Amino acid sequence: MTFGCVFPGQGSQSVGMLAALAAAPGADAAIRETFAEASVVLGYDLRQVVAQGPAERLDSTECTQPAMLAAAIATWRVWRGNGGAEPAVVCGHSLGEFSALVAAGALDFAAAIELVRFRGRVMQEAVPEGTGAMAAILGLEESQVTAACREAAQGEVVEAVNFNAPGQVVIAGARTAVERAIEGTKARGAKRAVALPVSVPAHSSLMEPASRRLGERLAAVDFKPPRIRFVSAVDAQPHADPEDLRQLLVRQLSSPVRWSETVRALAAGGAGTLVECGPGKVLTALSRRIDRALGALALEDADSLAAALAAVKA
Repeated sequence: MTFGCVFPGQGSQSVGMLAALAAAPGADAAIRETFAEASVVLGYDLRQVVAQGPAERLDSTECTQPAMLAAAIATWRVWRGNGGAEPAVVCGHSLGEFSALVAAGALDFAAAIELVRFRGRVMQEAVPEGTGAMAAILGLEESQVTAACREAAQGEVVEAVNFNAPGQVVIAGARTAVERAIEGTKARGAKRAVALPVSVPAHSSLMEPASRRLGERLAAVDFKPPRIRFVSAVDAQPHADPEDLRQLLVRQLSSPVRWSETVRALAAGGAGTLVECGPGKVLTALSRRIDRALGALALEDADSLAAALAAVKA
């Protein structure tokens, strides 16, 4: 069966993540080795933070991003170590694009860990603490959400930044403008419009200073053409040229995540199943909402790993 692997982004982290997957054959060793490699780069025991918390430290952007990258690559290694086939395509949601590029052989794992730690730091520094916000809007068309953002801006920034699934859009920008947009979407009939517990307005134009700083850092990083077809959620298109990949990761930070469009592109390209490599099953749930005919599987524990291995061999 033709299938793809998708890699989650920030927000899927939790204290104790990957504990259930560690019971799968060979998984504990792969997870420990992956986190040990990351810890050497970071200078602290990342596995301990993930296993024991505190949650406040794990949820800090500068820690979350390396933790999610390490968790995704550990899951990928567990998949491959248990005989999981190489997918036809890889893709990631936001931060998950770094994981996808590591899996595809385009980016060295240790270099990626250092990059995402820096990415988290510059994102936090781009906007003064307490002045940025994000919110999830459920039950409206994309055009209705973008219209509400235009009305709510009033000289500030508020934008639709994650087109996650039909009826699920995330907005981001200045806190006061996001609050106005929440009210505007409710007035348009949103089923829910809720502020998210983050202060960094990721993928909005407020991240442009962070994009520039990340671009300077990326200029010194070695990229290779991906061994596996890589499709970006920035534009739902394949990318292979190393310089193109570098520029894509710069653009990505201040551009919307077009997940609905990307999943449809993966399906149109022949992927009948998507296997989520990383903690949680956020992307699995989104994929099922985007295309009900698409198989979507998360690697959460020994049983779900065995089910996914059997499904892609069918």
